[in-house]
Amino acid sequence: MELVHTASNPIPEGYEVSRITASDGAPLRVAYWPARRPNPHGTVCIMQGRAEFIEKYAEVVGELLERGFAVVAFDWRGQGRSFRALSDPKKGHVRSFRHYRRDVEAVNERVLQRLCPGPFFGLAHSMGGAIALDLARIGALQFTRLVITAPMLGLSMVANLRRSTIGARALFLLGMGGSYIPGGGATSVATKPFAGNPLTSDRARYERNAEIAAALRDGAIGDPTIAWANAAFRHMKRLVEPRAALDIRIPTLILAAGSDMVCDTRETERFGAGLKGGGVIVIPGARHEILMERDAIRGQFWAAFDAFIPGSHVLEALAASRSNAERSATG
Repeated sequence: MELVHTASNPIPEGYEVSRITASDGAPLRVAYWPARRPNPHGTVCIMQGRAEFIEKYAEVVGELLERGFAVVAFDWRGQGRSFRALSDPKKGHVRSFRHYRRDVEAVNERVLQRLCPGPFFGLAHSMGGAIALDLARIGALQFTRLVITAPMLGLSMVANLRRSTIGARALFLLGMGGSYIPGGGATSVATKPFAGNPLTSDRARYERNAEIAAALRDGAIGDPTIAWANAAFRHMKRLVEPRAALDIRIPTLILAAGSDMVCDTRETERFGAGLKGGGVIVIPGARHEILMERDAIRGQFWAAFDAFIPGSHVLEALAASRSNAERSATG
């Protein structure tokens, strides 16, 4: 359950790693970093994407700690060093996305509510973003505000979504749910060659993540199973229903990638148009993993985050600057 350290990916100090159990008995790996100041702004809970793991967000954790937040990160069931439902740990597998709700509930009840200073904010990516949006839609997410990068609302990497949806459902009903998707295998996407990758244009961060994945071994999963794909298609269908975004009451900011080759940015923009307390910002040139991108792209993300999440040091600095300017003007 410990975090894996690599030379290129130092883990911020002061963390606690624990194993908690979801309501169905699934063990989950959770990491908690207390805030580094006496009066923290609250706690940010990171909800990672498919095939990711806590260690991948070490840089992001450090940036949140610098901003005065406590941080919680966890591995979803079926990936990282959390529970596996199949004997092959490299298969990314769940039968229903509703199982992920049990993970979120366990983290909230056993970590956020017991250990962490409020208010609670969510920072979710891709699959984690789709899970967060669905939970927010039904009023089951205990966050004050939510920031999401490249949510999985549609797949640009799938040529014919309807045909793929029908195919996954048929194979699942034929009892093949535990098999890899057609053409899939055990190789982690994080360890594939940099050239032509759909995740990031930043070679250094890509190679850093590949090094972490190699060190994690079975913690860095391969492609999803047919059951996962079937569940994902059903989940996305719920989210693109006309009222889905309108039902979300949590103020939500979505950062979409302008050059996303994994998730459908157009579907994200359509969804964002229905949000009452938030919206969508498209970052030009960004690939799918915005937080793993080049500094110029990440800078745009953090500017939006700091403007949207109350209490960050950037907003404090702006307020102090205005106050000084007013005093100078009146002096």
